[in-house]
Amino acid sequence: MNRPVLPLCIALALIAGGCQSASDTIELRLAHVLDSTHPVHLGMAHMGERLQSLSGGSMQVKIYPNGQLGNERETVELLQLGTLDMAKTASSVIENFVPAMGVYSLPFLFDDHAHLWRTLESEIGREILLKGEPYRVRGLCYYDAGFRSFYVRTRSVVTPADLEGLKIRVMRSNLSIQTVNMLGANATPMAYGELYTALQQGVVDGAENNPPNFYGSKHFEQARHYTLDEHAAPPDVLLIGTHTWNRLSAQQQAWLAQAVQESVAFQRLRWQEATEVALEALEEAGVTVVRPDKRPFQEAVQPLYDALADDALGRWAARIRALRAAELD
Repeated sequence: MNRPVLPLCIALALIAGGCQSASDTIELRLAHVLDSTHPVHLGMAHMGERLQSLSGGSMQVKIYPNGQLGNERETVELLQLGTLDMAKTASSVIENFVPAMGVYSLPFLFDDHAHLWRTLESEIGREILLKGEPYRVRGLCYYDAGFRSFYVRTRSVVTPADLEGLKIRVMRSNLSIQTVNMLGANATPMAYGELYTALQQGVVDGAENNPPNFYGSKHFEQARHYTLDEHAAPPDVLLIGTHTWNRLSAQQQAWLAQAVQESVAFQRLRWQEATEVALEALEEAGVTVVRPDKRPFQEAVQPLYDALADDALGRWAARIRALRAAELD
């Protein structure tokens, strides 16, 4: 199948302009697929404001939201080509380029939100961010994308048996596909932009996502049952192409790193607020919200961990679980 040519055409136009103007102001072009009200977008906008301030106006960020420059996979490819400076993608998309990122797609890896962020801010999280450098992308930080849970059109999901035979939209992640299939559903990879219509027309029976995305996408208008099983927590990742990173001076890299880290704390607060608002709004809209016993779901996917025990992902997972064990000691 021929790939869409539009993102490449836009990329060629971008590279023609370069990232540095005649006035020596560096403009970093950042692309993502979210809308401009999303808490992750707000975090990146804050990063841009801080970078401009820290650099005395010599560095700026121009954000292209709403998939203007292509889907997440395409923006990673533009980074690799050097025709885009920065991109925000889900870790489950980057795992197709950087295998170590796949660990974040493993089901029920994190016990809770504290365990998730203990991992992301640890040496393990930092190691994984830099695993993309051989593939010409460098991770700058993680943004909170919450925990993913199932939503279904026709019935509530209380146990894995309730997923039996349902077509559930998933991201194009091998581990996400395996997880959903192990739980008894039929995993159906599909572009996020096609999902509302697919739910409306019954092409799929449901999907899985975090509360802010479920609410903000208005998928709750078609899927009236939401089960907070919280089976996965793949974070969003802010990337910079190594072409761009290596062109920056040490001082410029330091300004960018500081702005990015300040944006992480800002974004996590916005995410917490958005999650609380979304869950309250969903219940007010009449969506049935189920908080199930997670143990049957966890037991159903244990064979996946058994199969990965001697694999690189299995070793990453063991290190992450050991962080939680150390915290409890």
